[in-house]
Amino acid sequence: MVAEPGLRRIPEAGPAAPVAASGPCAPELSVAGLTKHFGDGRIVLDGIDLTVERGAAVAVIGANGSGKSTLLRCCLRLIEPDGGSIRLLGCEVTALRHRELRALRSRVGFVFQRHNLVGRLSALTNVVHGAQARHAGPRYWLQSLAPPAVRKEAMDCLDRVGLAHMARHRADRLSGGQSQRVAIARALMQRPRVVIADEPVASLDPTAGEEVMRLFVDLMRREGITVVFTSHNLRHAREYADRIVGLAGGRVAVEGPAHALPVAALQRLFDRDHGAA
Repeated sequence: MVAEPGLRRIPEAGPAAPVAASGPCAPELSVAGLTKHFGDGRIVLDGIDLTVERGAAVAVIGANGSGKSTLLRCCLRLIEPDGGSIRLLGCEVTALRHRELRALRSRVGFVFQRHNLVGRLSALTNVVHGAQARHAGPRYWLQSLAPPAVRKEAMDCLDRVGLAHMARHRADRLSGGQSQRVAIARALMQRPRVVIADEPVASLDPTAGEEVMRLFVDLMRREGITVVFTSHNLRHAREYADRIVGLAGGRVAVEGPAHALPVAALQRLFDRDHGAA
């Protein structure tokens, strides 16, 4: 491990943020009439409407091919939608230019099924990478080069997910559950207002998945961060979300408070087969 030099922090300007047009009570995410077709003509999203209030935890559920992952990716234009409106943090996502879109994405944390860690680097360096949402330059490539304040913040994020003692371990030597905890810490390092998680525990065994899911949602609630996550686990959706949005055939089939929706109606969503998303 390279020794960590005591470097004086040099202030660096982050990306220019797009102008937000939302009031204090505006939803964090508002989707209206969202459509998406794939090249072979398949309709993946067919007029989706969705509202996520600030501080809420919303689960998007449905069978394979119902459009869950496509919906999340369209909300940040990781996949370009074909039509409809997407307002995220007060910005009309579909109207943003490249630089504005990058600035908006810097305010949104990502936690995906594949942890997307750099395996040959330490857990701490992977968390430091979350600061790249706010800063640019080589000082944010490695923890040994990071300003002391940034390194300390990254350590604090690891501590919040219970992995401060693993800070110097290579990411490729971590278990699946530990890797996902590092990914959560990296998302926290962004200081996001919204976190989007696509099947965050699907690749983990049931015990690790339960521990990581509980940690993830508890941390987001404690920090006041808005969460939208997809899941194939109906119990996780009912236990950890405030609201559930159930998709079927690219449309919203069921929506409401998590504990008010009939379990049988939710279970039927997983019994349908609508092809690949």
